[in-house]
Amino acid sequence: MPKSTTKKRHNGAPHSSPYAHAAAKTKAANNIFKMNTDLGQHVLRNPGVAQAIVDKADLKQSDIVLEVGPGTGNLTVKILERAKRVIAVELDPRMAAEVTKRVQGKPEQKRLEVMLGDVVKTELPYFDISSPLTFKLLALSPSPRTCILMFQREFAMRLFAKPGDKLYNRLSVNAQMWAKIDHIMKVGKNNFKPPPAVESSVVRLVPKNPRPQISYEEWDGLLRVVFVRKNKTLRASFFGTTSVMDMLEANYRTWCAQNNISVEDGPAVIEGEGMDVEEATGLEEDEEEEWDGFMDVDEDDVPEFFKEEADIREKQVDGKKSTRKKKGKVAELVREKVRRVLEVKTNMAGKRARMCDEGDFLKLLWEFNQEGIHFN
Repeated sequence: MPKSTTKKRHNGAPHSSPYAHAAAKTKAANNIFKMNTDLGQHVLRNPGVAQAIVDKADLKQSDIVLEVGPGTGNLTVKILERAKRVIAVELDPRMAAEVTKRVQGKPEQKRLEVMLGDVVKTELPYFDISSPLTFKLLALSPSPRTCILMFQREFAMRLFAKPGDKLYNRLSVNAQMWAKIDHIMKVGKNNFKPPPAVESSVVRLVPKNPRPQISYEEWDGLLRVVFVRKNKTLRASFFGTTSVMDMLEANYRTWCAQNNISVEDGPAVIEGEGMDVEEATGLEEDEEEEWDGFMDVDEDDVPEFFKEEADIREKQVDGKKSTRKKKGKVAELVREKVRRVLEVKTNMAGKRARMCDEGDFLKLLWEFNQEGIHFN
């Protein structure tokens, strides 16, 4: 009897399994759109990491959770298992549709609200916990109970940086002033699809309660001045940048007007005087070698909420001596007040921002405000 002419089966061939076609369809369904990495679309695909984040967040059944960038909902569904309600803010309409589909027809559907838009520009509803979010949360009132944030690892390290560390900058001081910060876990780039170019870290920010009794605008305004170049002396940060002194003069005039304080205006008596090159340029002879690439902190990864509203330009002067032409009496009065705070009241004129801690900046702000000098 002749042998059958049936073709030999080959393991691994597409037609060898009845599930092959279904698997192909599933793969196609998971690739219905391409991730937009320009928007930071890297979906967390490791369920173990997602579960660990939810566990570390210490969610309560009464919590309302704000999730920013839910993606396809891998983390969202785990949050819904623990929390009362989730508000998900998504910039990409395709992603918003995907996360909505995850709970469609399920009891969780009523407990999920998807908002389409940019979280930085969106008016946020009340919530208890966020995951992940930016420093915009620290300015909200009332503040959230806890913020679980995932950042590029280097950016996360800035949040922990202490005076003297290379990564210590304005964001370090701001974060530690307004919140208690804990590192939760490292997240390798292979836990995402597509894998990002950098490693990530998850941190927990618990806003201080009660909040520090200072004006955020004043506080951040001072930090903006002293951290323009964090290796400058404080004296150079103020006197070496004309736009800083112009800003302080304008603020002083406003403060005097609001408090019915008369100011003697007009030209100053002395028309000019010698000035050290440090004061003119804001640079010191030993500073350039110390920068090591970390003085000009790249803030492209910083949320818009904390970016500079305007660039402060430095006045560069060649030579060892320069002549500063005196301005009006108000400008000279403000200059003298700043000098008195730095050299007499705080004795911090020679200190550098990178070596100052929270207490130093609080002392500076207090003494400046006592002189009628404001930064907001």
